[in-house]
Amino acid sequence: MKSEYIDRPMIVAEVTEAFYRYEQALIGNDIDVLDELFWHDARTVRLGAGENLYGIDEIRAFRAARPSAGLNRTLHNTVITTFGEDYAVCSTEFTREGSEKIGRQQQTWVKLPCGWRIVAAQVSLMS
Repeated sequence: MKSEYIDRPMIVAEVTEAFYRYEQALIGNDIDVLDELFWHDARTVRLGAGENLYGIDEIRAFRAARPSAGLNRTLHNTVITTFGEDYAVCSTEFTREGSEKIGRQQQTWVKLPCGWRIVAAQVSLMS
């Protein structure tokens, strides 16, 4: 891929908006928006800190059962990189008040006819 197709400002802005919309939905436990922003497909994967979820149905079940308290977090070192007009990778670290662990999150976003959607995600914690 030619370098001029990487991090085009308009595309970075679109993905950044979707990423922070997801973040607000996550800390606010807005399950409808969280569901909207994941690709509704059996091939969607979310590898969590304590669970491996394959397909949108498993991701939905996880979200529905997840506790809604203590979700606030602070992001650090967020990097959003776009490739062309329809593919992006978002990586960030996060901390939660009262925890010494550093969380890491990485998402692959693809622009589908319905808009930007997460097609793969991974969350991990380190001491």
